[in-house]
Amino acid sequence: MLLTLALAFSGPHADGTELMQGIEFDSGTGYRIARYRAALPEDAPGASRIFAPDVEALVKDKKAILLDVMASDGAGSDPVTGQWRLSKTHDHIPGSTWLPDVGKGRLDARLEAYFRSNLERLTGGDRSRAIIIYCQSDCWMSWNAVKRAAALGYTSLYWFPEGTDGWRDWDGRLVPAIPVRVVP
Repeated sequence: MLLTLALAFSGPHADGTELMQGIEFDSGTGYRIARYRAALPEDAPGASRIFAPDVEALVKDKKAILLDVMASDGAGSDPVTGQWRLSKTHDHIPGSTWLPDVGKGRLDARLEAYFRSNLERLTGGDRSRAIIIYCQSDCWMSWNAVKRAAALGYTSLYWFPEGTDGWRDWDGRLVPAIPVRVVP
């Protein structure tokens, strides 16, 4: 009975979040801030949804950048060195750049700058350059990162919501990922 009542409540919380149908979003920004592994909507703001066969074609034809936004598993980036302190390895689609934690719903100033500067670096400042953003299947990190990249003015965004799971299921090869260091 209590669970039903909690899931039915919709309204602002004291910490700025809102409980909508049992899922927490930041009421000011619309980013998902909790329970990142859950069913996704059909679309992501500012992006075209793609599937595994589309990934290779976009990389080949449009020189699309592959951006892995899987969260880090460990102690995060070292505030002094910027190196990621990982407790678990991660594999991703060959040719990808891994920017851990940029798909979280709330980023501190350091991670905001990390995301922004790496997008600038990867695209050479061309905001119309094709970017494929992914994580794992049923992972809101990619949805948040797409929304964030669109807000930064990137206009050729592709969302691959099946991510590494869909790539592997399509018989795609995965390779060890090395996270980009956070510049202190």
